[in-house]
Amino acid sequence: MNKTPLLADALRTADLLHDRNAIDSAIRRMATAIRNDYAGSRPVFMTVMNGGMVFGALLQLELGIDIEFDYLHATRYRGETQGAGLVWLHRPHVSLAGKRVLLIDDIVDEGHTLVDVLGWCREQGAADVRVAALAWKQHDRCVLAEPEYWGVQVPDRYVFGFGMDYYEQGRNLPGIYAL
Repeated sequence: MNKTPLLADALRTADLLHDRNAIDSAIRRMATAIRNDYAGSRPVFMTVMNGGMVFGALLQLELGIDIEFDYLHATRYRGETQGAGLVWLHRPHVSLAGKRVLLIDDIVDEGHTLVDVLGWCREQGAADVRVAALAWKQHDRCVLAEPEYWGVQVPDRYVFGFGMDYYEQGRNLPGIYAL
């Protein structure tokens, strides 16, 4: 018997924090800042899978500058609501030596995964590594400083939708919800 909680049950009691219009507006604002900061360079646009996929696709269409694509898949959650040790499922193939890297992720929660990924990028010789996150969770447990680019703030609650999952469900919801 499947004991995975159902998305429909979660949605019945969840609060909609940010709808599609608010998210689209945040992405446009971020794209303008990134375009200005990366003018004259061709950054490596590195999406953190799976959560960063939806946000990353929309952000790259708004940038208006040429970028080099790659992705990575590193996770602590593996379908759960609490993280464990970092597991690399896919490392980027593009050389990062001497390049500017823009890490694209769905959320900065406590930041443990991003701290490890930032360190790995620097070990690979990246000249500059910055983070663009759709959501930034507000609490005092974050081990990462404020991301250079962030779209919306979310409270210290379990959030899902727009790339973020609820037991591997709901990543394609057009808004961000909180339990």
